Amino acid sequence: MISLAEQIDVPSAPERVWEVVCDPSAVVSCVGGAELGDYHDDGSFDAVLMVKFGGIRVKFAARVTLELLEEQREGRLTARGRDGQGATRFSGTAVFAVTEDPATGGARVAMNGEVNLSGKLASLIESGAGVVVKKMTREFSEAFIQLCAGPAPIEAVHPAATVTAAPARPALWQRIRERLARLFGRRRPVSSAHPERSASSVPSASSQGGRS
Repeated sequence: MISLAEQIDVPSAPERVWEVVCDPSAVVSCVGGAELGDYHDDGSFDAVLMVKFGGIRVKFAARVTLELLEEQREGRLTARGRDGQGATRFSGTAVFAVTEDPATGGARVAMNGEVNLSGKLASLIESGAGVVVKKMTREFSEAFIQLCAGPAPIEAVHPAATVTAAPARPALWQRIRERLARLFGRRRPVSSAHPERSASSVPSASSQGGRS
């Protein structure tokens, strides 16, 4: 088992920090080697994380659920999945909270959690987890603080109560637009494959004049 207990002091307003925390795509952008996948009807989403343990790179695929308490600015994240070869399975849970730091007026993000592993690579991952987690936490903290310092989005989405958070949709619409672009991109050459047929179907100005 891998235990997590981290705290990040962010020199930004708690409201702004909470906005970022509520956006899975924003949080994932702060994690090196991580990517978001498909969203599901129940509010969960897929994610992939590439981690290096010693000389071995392990790619994990997970199904993630994010639950948020708006008023308390608290949340719970659960994930379950396995590595790309199916040699190691994992399940993890983390709880986090965003609070105000009265001394600075900024925010403090506290997180506690644990990850349970089983399979061939479990012992290797657990033995190197301390160094890996420390490095990832440092890199994440730097990127997260920088992101929170940026401009707030025009429309911030907050769940009104305890909910399973629906991740931000722009990424989904982007994928739809890309698929439509590829679809129509393939169709265009079909209409121009027989230019002589297209030309013959439209009477020319001279032929029209001849009929008159």
